[in-house]
Formats: sequence, structure tokens, C-alpha cells
Amino acid sequence: MSEGFETLAIHAGQEPDPVTGAVVPPIYAVSTYKQDGVGGLRSGYEYSRSANPTRAALEEAVAAVEGGARGLAFASGLAAEDTVLRAVCRPGDHVIIPNDAYGGTYRLFAKVHEPWSLHYDAVPLGDLDAVASAMTPKTKIVWVETPTNPLLSVFDIEALAHLAHENGALLVVDNTFASPYLQQPLPLGADIVVHSTTKYVGGHSDVVGGALVARDAEVGEKLAYHQNAMGAVAGPFDAWLTLRGLKTLAVRMERHCDNAERVVDLLLAHPKVSSVLYPGLPEHPGHEVAAKQMRRFGGMVSFRVAGGEAEAVEICNRTKLFTLGESLGGVESLVEHPGRMTHASAVGSPLEVPSDLVRLSVGIESIDDLLADLTRALG
Repeated sequence: MSEGFETLAIHAGQEPDPVTGAVVPPIYAVSTYKQDGVGGLRSGYEYSRSANPTRAALEEAVAAVEGGARGLAFASGLAAEDTVLRAVCRPGDHVIIPNDAYGGTYRLFAKVHEPWSLHYDAVPLGDLDAVASAMTPKTKIVWVETPTNPLLSVFDIEALAHLAHENGALLVVDNTFASPYLQQPLPLGADIVVHSTTKYVGGHSDVVGGALVARDAEVGEKLAYHQNAMGAVAGPFDAWLTLRGLKTLAVRMERHCDNAERVVDLLLAHPKVSSVLYPGLPEHPGHEVAAKQMRRFGGMVSFRVAGGEAEAVEICNRTKLFTLGESLGGVESLVEHPGRMTHASAVGSPLEVPSDLVRLSVGIESIDDLLADLTRALG
């Protein structure tokens, strides 16, 4: 019988230490390992860029909760993204990305990889005909975020996987906003899942990291080769912190979702809010797809204000419990102005976000306190 999500998150890759019986994997703060004769490696360990037992525990756990064949842990989410592109693509190839992708992802494509002749098109992924029209014989990846950052668009993973595979491309899904608890892209047909584990997987705003999970062992081996060759790996302490966060992901996500739904109700009723972006709303364009492929609708909420950019900025400045800061997915609530903060790199591009947009990462504090804080900030 397959084990449940919570069981896998706590136990996969985390057997008690055979020497001491410690129930938590040790932090192996080590760079190299004694070999039993030339080429005689103990359990495959030779150098911690190539493999480290703490990182290996995290990689096994992440693969288990995503239902994949191979998991890999990186120094950041963008390091994981870069590894996918270098492993799968070559100069002259083409990638389709969402037309509201995360600003850091857009910067990676536009400023780092395009100068090396990896071409991309930003496409509304909810329009399957538009995706099909954008495909070329050189298209190697259809890159999906769902929900997207920060507009919370939702895309049909199963349909996009079918379309990508029909055209000989891989489907890569950035699952950061949903987390493995709320959404599992690999069983829906995705080939590779990307995470910024800094966010919900880590969950405590105390570590930066990234992860890849491959559905197919052969693809996983190719990614692992590039992980070692490029070297942007998670350190043992970072891996340990992320593994600790993963253990409580399920219970945290339930509270994030509970609180977000209450925040949405408040925003919908407030006269200064012109629109609320949340996949849990029946009027959200992606609601039916989200209900089909997600367990719940997440802890991220974005909204637009009637007073324009100046008012959006002031709301961000007036909150107290909602800390003004970049990132998301921690136990504490955060607020930000995407146009001036996380998505400043997309200003002036087709991916520029509305200037009157405010993004909330709803934490797990007492909901009455969060609602009171937002009420004061909205004025």
C-alpha cells in the first residue's frame, strides 16, 4: 500500500541513523570521504559537490512527495531552473514560457540564456491554440507556472503535457506556489517539477534553496550529471533546514489556505479593492482547472486597488503584521508591491505586472489579527 503524503514527508529518506538511532538525519558538514582503496567508495560518497548524505535525504524525500523517480537539491530555485535549461536545451533551441512568469524566471531567459541563443516566447498558456501555434521544431520545453507569480493564473497541466509531448517537447512545471501538498504535476503528465524550496517547502524564511524532480529516471540522470558538473548544490545545513520544513508542510498548507480564504472574503467586501485574484473564487478564470488539479487553492492572494499605484504602495507601507518583504511561503505573513519589488526586472516587457497590484503571502498567524492589520492598512 502506498503511503500518504504526510507519512512520506516525515519518513522518506529519513530512516533512523544506523549507528546512534537518531530519528533526524545528521548534518554531514563534510567535503570529502575516506575511500576503501582507490575507487572503493562507501555508499557512493566521494566529494560533497557530487553527493552528501544530508542532501541525499532531502532529495529522496522531495522525489517521494512529488511522486517522481529522481529528486535533486540546489542552492536556489533559479539554480535549479538554470540546470534544467542547460541539461535539456542547446543554442538555437526554443522554449515557451507563461506570459506572466515570475520576474526572476523571465530575467533568466531574457538576460542570461537568450544572449546564448536560447530563444523563448511568452504565451498565454490558458489558450491551447496559442501554445500550439507558438510551437516550433526547435521547441524543447513548455515551461509552466501554475498558479503564476503574482497574477495567480492557473493552467491545465494535463492538457499542456499532452500538447508538449505531441510536439516532442518536455513539460516543466514550477510548482512553488502550490507546493507538493496541494498539487502534483508529475502524475498529470509533467516531465520535470521545479521548486524554490525557499518558499513553502522550507516554510520558515530561514533558508534559500531549490529542487528538481524528474518523472523519468533517464531525465533525472541527465539533470544529476549537470547538477554535479555545474555545482550549484544545496549545502548540508540548508538541506537539513529544508528537510525539517518539509515534515510540517501538510499541516502548514492547510492553515495557509484557511487564512487565505478569510483574507479573500475581507478584500472582496472592501470598497478600495477593485479586484481580487485567487483561484478559489468561482469567478476566477482558472477556478475549474484549479479545482481539478489542486487539493486546495493556496496561501497566495493578489489584489488590485482602485487608487492606483500610489495607493497600492501605501497599503504595503501601512501593514504591521504583514511584513513588507520579498519572498513568500513562510509561516509569517508578507506583503509586497510586485511592480517595484519581485517583478521589477519585467518592467517595460510584455510580462510587466499592473502597477496597482499588491501581493500577499498569507501566513499562519491568528486570522483575526491578520484581518485587523489589513483593515487598518486599507483604511
